[in-house]
Amino acid sequence: MKLAFPTDLQNTIQARGVVAVLIIDEVKHAVPVARALLRGGIASMELTLRTPAALDCIRAIRQEVPEMLAGVGTVIEPKQVDDVVRAGGAFAVAPGCNPRVIAAAVAAGLPFAPGIATATDIENALEQGCRLLKFFPAETSGGLRHLDSIAAPYAHLKLRYIPLGGLNANNMKAYLENRHVAALGGSWLASRDLISAERWDDIAANAKSACDAVKSARAGSK
Repeated sequence: MKLAFPTDLQNTIQARGVVAVLIIDEVKHAVPVARALLRGGIASMELTLRTPAALDCIRAIRQEVPEMLAGVGTVIEPKQVDDVVRAGGAFAVAPGCNPRVIAAAVAAGLPFAPGIATATDIENALEQGCRLLKFFPAETSGGLRHLDSIAAPYAHLKLRYIPLGGLNANNMKAYLENRHVAALGGSWLASRDLISAERWDDIAANAKSACDAVKSARAGSK
């Protein structure tokens, strides 16, 4: 079975530790926010399809900031897969586990990580060749205690998870130290309000703090 997410790309995301999760309302903000994140050390992002500008933002980032690994989030319909491929998205993720969307992504050669919150979600994802999974919404689903519980029966398969939802600078270290976690999604790094206000220095500072936390957590786990 073809894997839904290539191992080398997963390893890249895992090595970086944090994926910035963004909602961008205006295309003019796409390149500046990507550059601000890079300035702080964050080189992976998930730009959600929650605004009309999202696909144009991906195009701009891929063209102007090629060193940013720019993926797309909130891919919830099969037809969106083709849109993401045409826009140049490096990968895609979803909040849920829709077999039709996963199948469309695999057929298109688009690396894809579905969202899971239950054992049933995990098994549906496994059936489609998924080994990198988005744990969403992480905190309201039970946090690390819940992740450890649902991940345990599948640990021998070496699945890895990207938690997102309710994570912040205060709890990210605990997630990064968890053996099931490949990386985590951070919406607090460049919030919608910070982007709209063009507070690029604040975003860069948030990114640097997150990168420092990744180094600290991984140094402590060795």
